[in-house]
Amino acid sequence: MINQNVKTFYTFTGLQSLGRGIWMGNILSLYIVLLAESSTGILGLTPNELLGSTSAVTGVAMLVSVLPGGVLADKWSIKGTLMLAAFLGSVGLGMLAFGSGLSAIVLGLFFWGLFQGLSRPAAETMLANSTVSGERSSIYARAHVIDQIGMGTGPLLNIILFLVLGDRWELPILQRVMLVGILFSFASALVLLNVRKEHSLGDESEALDRGHDARLKPSSGPDTGQSSGDAGAVTGRQVRREKFRQGAGRFIPHVFLASSFIIGFGAGMTVKFFPVFFRSIYGFQPIAVQIVMGVGLLFTAAATMAAQKLSVKRGRAEMIVGLQSLSIASLVGMAFYPSVWLIIPLFIFRGALMNATTPLSRTIVMDYVPKKRRGVWSSLQTVAWGLFWNVSAMLGGFLIGDDNFRFAYLITAGIYVLGTVIIIPLIPLIHREQGSVAPAPAPPVEKVIPAGK
Repeated sequence: MINQNVKTFYTFTGLQSLGRGIWMGNILSLYIVLLAESSTGILGLTPNELLGSTSAVTGVAMLVSVLPGGVLADKWSIKGTLMLAAFLGSVGLGMLAFGSGLSAIVLGLFFWGLFQGLSRPAAETMLANSTVSGERSSIYARAHVIDQIGMGTGPLLNIILFLVLGDRWELPILQRVMLVGILFSFASALVLLNVRKEHSLGDESEALDRGHDARLKPSSGPDTGQSSGDAGAVTGRQVRREKFRQGAGRFIPHVFLASSFIIGFGAGMTVKFFPVFFRSIYGFQPIAVQIVMGVGLLFTAAATMAAQKLSVKRGRAEMIVGLQSLSIASLVGMAFYPSVWLIIPLFIFRGALMNATTPLSRTIVMDYVPKKRRGVWSSLQTVAWGLFWNVSAMLGGFLIGDDNFRFAYLITAGIYVLGTVIIIPLIPLIHREQGSVAPAPAPPVEKVIPAGK
């Protein structure tokens, strides 16, 4: 039986990602680029520099709202925070839908950033408090799959819209496409009002180091590692090892948060510009861009489920390091502008492998953070993937300048490497999920040698 709050989160995620996939994923980026190209020059910026700067507006809005959003979720009310977010998000979407010109876009994106900054930590806290600690990865993986399917379905729906409106890079056409996606985003904001506090769980959703591992109790032989009875009893050595892991485990959320900051900063420098990359370097028209983006996100959904299932056997941290390493190699390959038949699979692998690790990282952090502090920690994770992502997009715009994508890709790959290697020392410390933990082996039985032989 799925928890009602989890269902609400799934619905919110689906509508939110579908809307973003239609209007924000790639259409908004190219709308801003076309707006800059059709003008005599806006603030003296190149189209890519202007695109990065508008993304920074959303990042600034998240900066001023995300930590207050986490504090409000922890200290005041999760539902109240989500209601405030829904109001501000609706205002921003109205400006984007009915406004005109760059000023309306900038102001609308600012309010949309406030919505993201307030809603994400509150919604993540609600989800964490409604799931059992040590058993979250499947639920988080499903949510991430829903997100990626929504983001992938958005561009595929855009194909139909462009077939009707015209397969051309023209501002009026892009405006109409954006309006359809904005309607889905507005519906997602309303869904947040269905959250109920009574559907949250109790102690079973607390941090692992506060309850989950209390099941490890020493066997009857004090500090000897021997068991006097139950073959499944835990030895003294295991208890000491577990105490060490619990002590060191206090640093696990901090390291994964640092990794998220680094990866998010690198991602922002390039991800926003992928649609522009395919249009400028490979001459793709709107439908071709939608196909590449949509298929890539659907592959991400499949990779996410596969990564979660493999992580049960291989370990979550091991999967994160392995998949991110392969993703980095794909991005380096893209930097050399290979043929169209190679650039497309490289692009798909890059996104699918990197994004498949997101729910694994989030479940690790939530497993080691007490319930009363999850709002703040969710805020910090939002800062990593929201604020840093959007602010670094401005830097990415200046690095790319007049379509110098190669330089930005190689810089991003180097940043990704740093964000990945800091996780490696934590691999022995991170608990396997409860479903993957094998029962403790029976202690060895001493062989009895008959007398006289």
